[in-house]
Amino acid sequence: MNQNHITKLLGALSAERVALRKFIHLLEQEQGLLVENNTDQLLEFAEQKSAQAINLSKLAEFRRNLLRENISELTAETIHAWLKTTSTEGLAMWQEIRTLAERAQQINHTNGELIQMKLRHNQKSLAVLTGAVDKANLYGPDGQTSFSPGSGRSLGSG
Repeated sequence: MNQNHITKLLGALSAERVALRKFIHLLEQEQGLLVENNTDQLLEFAEQKSAQAINLSKLAEFRRNLLRENISELTAETIHAWLKTTSTEGLAMWQEIRTLAERAQQINHTNGELIQMKLRHNQKSLAVLTGAVDKANLYGPDGQTSFSPGSGRSLGSG
């Protein structure tokens, strides 16, 4: 393996590590908004998250392509073993990338659960409000009373 290839690989690992740190920071900010129930900015975060996820995917693919030049089967174990014999610096970055990716996955899962909880709460609230509106619908679209609780009398009639 030539030094140029190792340099490229170390650059790819470093870029991926930086991108993962930024992604985790964004996920933590998103989680803060969800916990504080400050959902106004979530759409902006979703766009940023999507863009960063695409970037992470491209960086990971570039890294995989570099590794494929030297490793026939890309598994965590084979990458670890190859880096252990080739580059201790690369191995340290690889281990950190794996840890960061696991952390990002955990935070993203938690955020998804928080979003689902808020969605269920909103759906229940909407059902309650819809039921209340249906029960309190005293006037029809023509402005006439439509409330008739079974007495046969309309509102206001003696």
